[in-house]
Parts: sequence; structure tokens; C-alpha cells
Amino acid sequence: MMPDPAPTAILGALWQAAGLAGRPPAELPGEEPVLPSSFRVAAAAQATIAAATAAAAEIHRRRGGPAQMARVAMRHAALEFGSERYLRLDGRPAPAGWDSIAGTYRCGDGRFVRLHTNFPHHRAGVLALLGCEGTREAVGRALQDWEGLAFEQAAAEAGMCVAAMRSPAEWDAHPQGQAVAALPPLRIERIGDAPPVPLPPVAARPLEGLRVLDLTRVIAGPVCGRTLAAHGAEVLHVSAAHLPSFDDLLPDTGRGKRSARIDLRDAAGRSALLGLAARADVFLQGYRPGAIAAQGFAPEALAALRPGIVCTSLSAYGEAGPWGGRRGFDSLVQTASGFNHAEAVAAGADPAAPDPKVLPCQALDHASGFLLAFGTLAALLRRAEEGGSWLVRVSLAGTAHWLRGLGRVEGAFGLPVPGLDELGDLLETMPSGFGALTALRHAGWLPETPPRWALPPVRLGAHPPAWA
Repeated sequence: MMPDPAPTAILGALWQAAGLAGRPPAELPGEEPVLPSSFRVAAAAQATIAAATAAAAEIHRRRGGPAQMARVAMRHAALEFGSERYLRLDGRPAPAGWDSIAGTYRCGDGRFVRLHTNFPHHRAGVLALLGCEGTREAVGRALQDWEGLAFEQAAAEAGMCVAAMRSPAEWDAHPQGQAVAALPPLRIERIGDAPPVPLPPVAARPLEGLRVLDLTRVIAGPVCGRTLAAHGAEVLHVSAAHLPSFDDLLPDTGRGKRSARIDLRDAAGRSALLGLAARADVFLQGYRPGAIAAQGFAPEALAALRPGIVCTSLSAYGEAGPWGGRRGFDSLVQTASGFNHAEAVAAGADPAAPDPKVLPCQALDHASGFLLAFGTLAALLRRAEEGGSWLVRVSLAGTAHWLRGLGRVEGAFGLPVPGLDELGDLLETMPSGFGALTALRHAGWLPETPPRWALPPVRLGAHPPAWA
């Protein structure tokens, strides 16, 4: 049996898979384990953050800046995979942000299901399907009349967000698990012809002068935009007043970004976004597959509008397979793809009927966000040399399959998850649109162009829909 790959090997494999030559310029100090998990969450954090950081360094070098060695400490990287928990606003802990009926329940056949009801319409839809009141007790009673897999399917058909807990073996045998396993975790595809777009002349920061439209919500997509902003990109986050959002996450994921609102339901809104896209380098979106395309913003349409654009697509389960268009979140993909089952068994539970045990952080979200940022930067490097318009694809389920493939860690469940008061100089403070903010600094470090967020996080729609 081959030993589990070292973080440097994991990073090297990502670098090669993205079509980049040479070795990534990065130092990766630290040792596992860091967090209480049987999976190599810390190694995944270190490698994905290092990939994005090293790619930013390479862009800066090719613009005429000095060569730099990225440095990503394992402990800091692992903590950044839980950055949303390390927040203080005006000295108070950030809100928990979970709906009262979200979580796991045992169905009548003994199988667990996980409900994701943080958006009001998802909560209302689940309660309508169950025909019960909005309390955990009522939901638990109602689910006794269901088999787990049947409720998962009924919820999906109703457009709701539910996952039945499977073992890794069950997921591997499932058609969607097989579809995910057939694809790499990061795909960079040329989707149109365009002449090479030279990188701008050297500037003070690696991504200065590059424009990113960020149409994402929750964690994974916003982490990608936040990472690009940390290296100097102009990131304009676009939302709409009628769409639900996790506002509790914005103080963390909104750092470095401006925020505008555009309603794509009317012609004026679509025209405004087209105008922004025509001058963008990157179009980042993380809505359900097909949702943005239906509004006229398919990658191919954007490539025709703006030859040389880099489009990114983030999804829950990928675009292939029977669940290709299904809604999902990190916690649901963990449940469906075997992580909750595997973690419970590794912790000593009965393999036949373990209670779900979650990863110690939203690892699929954060890893996907950093993979997407890395893929975006790799596509910009390839655009400068090869020309073309590009599409970068990442899915939470694909990231889950990749994380499983990194191997396992023993003896980590006794480790505590560090609290904010234990982080010391890993924290930074800044004013924000939400109050005085204390938050975790970025784990990716470059000595000549240290990453920073030049803009504080703001509330949605604080800026006009225009490039600065």
C-alpha cells in the first residue's frame, strides 16, 4: 500500500493538473493532525491555500515582479477552513446562523437524513412536505412516517435541500458517486478562441488591475472571491434584494470586496450585468447549474461578449450524473457522500447504525473555494500564454471525493478545535459595515506582496453596480 501523499505532493499534483509547468514555489511547514477528524483536513487546507498563493506569486513574477516563495503554515491553514467561526463584531461572538430545525433526524426506517433549512423558502418547503409545525419535535415525529431515501428524493423533487446519510461504500455504488469519481476535482476547460491577453504591467500587488464579478453566496464561492481580493483583485460582489443570503457570513467572506445589487429579472438589470461582464476578467458564479445561464450568462455567451474571460462554475454535486442539477450545501454533501458515517465509525460508533458525526469544519466549502481561486489564477496564466476563453469547474462532491483520496489520520479525535482566544497574532482587526471586526488573517503568505484586504466587509448593496 502506498503511503498517503505529503502536502507538497498534494500541492504538486494540483499544480500539474491545472496545466502549470514547473514546481509550485511554496513552503509548507507543520504536521498533522491539527483538527479532530480522521480525514486529512489540515493537509487539504494547506495544499489548496498554497496552490492559490503560489499561483498569485507566479502571476506577479510574470508581470515583472520579484520571484517569491509562498509560505502556508498547516495550523493556520486548517483554522482558515473554519474562518467563519473566528469572528467578533464589536467584541461579541458572531451569530450561529443555523435555523432551528436544521440538522439530522432518524426516519422511520432507521436511516438518518439531514435538513438544510437556513433559507426561509427551504424551511417552508420542508415543513409543507412534512405537513407539520416548525419545531424539532414536530419534524422528528413527521419523519417517522418516511423512509430516509424516499424523503430525500421527495425533497429533491420539491426543490428542497435534504440528504440521506450513506456510508462511503453506498455513495461509491450510487450513480452520482460514480459520476463524481470519474472527474478530477478541478477542471479547466478552454471554451472559446481569443488572442493571448498579456498580464498587466507589474503593480504593487499580484492581481492589481484584474476585475472579478462575484455572483456567489454562502461560503465556497465567496471564499474564492475573498482570496482573489486578498492579492489585489478588484472584486465586485453582486446580489439581489429578493434573493436570500447568509448575512452572518458576510463579515468574513466579504472582506476586500465592494457589494452591489442587480435584479436579473428585468431587462435593465441584465443589461447592467452585461456591461460589467464586458469589462471583467473573471465571472465567478456559484448558483445551481443552469440558473445563471438561463438569464443569458452562460459561459459561452460570456466568452462571445468578452473574448478571453475566465468563467467559473461552482456546484454542489457537479453538472454530470443524475444529481447534476440538485441543490446542496457542504453539510448535505458530507452526509450523502459518506463523511458523517465514516467519521462516526472512525470515532468508535457501531458501523451498522452510527449517529452522524460531522467534519470539524465546513471543509468541502473552504477547499472548493480555494480550489476555485487556484483554478481561476491558473486559467489567467494560461490565457496570457495560450489565449482563449476559459471555464473553471469545481463541485463540493468532487472536492469530497478528492479529500477522501488523500488518506486518513489516526488518533486525532481527542484534539480540541481551538477557540478564538487561542489564536493570538493570527487575528486582525478592522472597521466594517457590521461594526468593529476581529477576524482570522489569511494563511497564505508572500514576503514581497503580503496578502491583505484593502476594503472592509460591507452590507449587501452598499455600492453602485459599477467598476471602481
